[in-house]
Amino acid sequence: MKIIDAHQHFWKYDAIRDAWIDDKMHVIARDFLPNDLESVFETNDVSGCITVQADQSENETEFLLDIAQRHTFVKGVVGWVDLLSKNVGERLAHYSENPFFKGVRHIVQAESKGFMLRPDFQYGISKLNTYGLTYDILIYPHQLSEAKELVSLFDGQPFILDHLAKPNITEGHWNAWSKDIAELAQFPQVYCKLSGLVTEAEWNHWSIDDFKPYIETVLECFGPNRIVFGSDWPVCLLSGSYIETLTIVDFYTRFLSSSEKAKIMSENAMKFYNLEL
Repeated sequence: MKIIDAHQHFWKYDAIRDAWIDDKMHVIARDFLPNDLESVFETNDVSGCITVQADQSENETEFLLDIAQRHTFVKGVVGWVDLLSKNVGERLAHYSENPFFKGVRHIVQAESKGFMLRPDFQYGISKLNTYGLTYDILIYPHQLSEAKELVSLFDGQPFILDHLAKPNITEGHWNAWSKDIAELAQFPQVYCKLSGLVTEAEWNHWSIDDFKPYIETVLECFGPNRIVFGSDWPVCLLSGSYIETLTIVDFYTRFLSSSEKAKIMSENAMKFYNLEL
């Protein structure tokens, strides 16, 4: 079965720029580049990937687009453009000329309450569809209510939720989260990534059962037509190997039909990000 990894990162490690990588994350405090990932993909029969920004700069976007240009297994880039800028349309027009530029992400999880309701942010979001671009929603569970309000304003804009909104799997918090997920899933333009799971559980001490209520909720609410697989490599290495990220998804989709599983593992990502393979 073809696999498209819809969420992974590259970086040349910089201790100042990448200050979010603290002492307990020392295992990822180094460079992660295409040669590292290509060998992982060969081992796990992965056909290609979407690489996603980890730094909020246009330098990051240029870095990722250059990688995509030089490595055929990188099928698309979710980059960063300043959505708050008055010239956001001009910057989106510039980057959309590159066929690898598929969408935009802002690290909203680090922003204060009300960020997604700001008129300037919503103006930036309103420009994405003009250029056929997607938006990756990176938030925590307490921000899901704002996300629901945001997507309700943009019927035709494709959105995708990263990492299930990072539920607190370690503490087993899922009741409020599951209600918000169900409500967000009512918007047909919103997809969800099965990604970032192992790092929300107890690092290197989780069991596959820990993920049950979270994955089953997403499967029920979004269905096999709006879910994609993402490894979150190399961040996943904080708590598990690449093969373990695949194994978790394989375990919880084992009762699906082969066509439904193919959608989650590759076809939905190809459709959402408009990939040309």
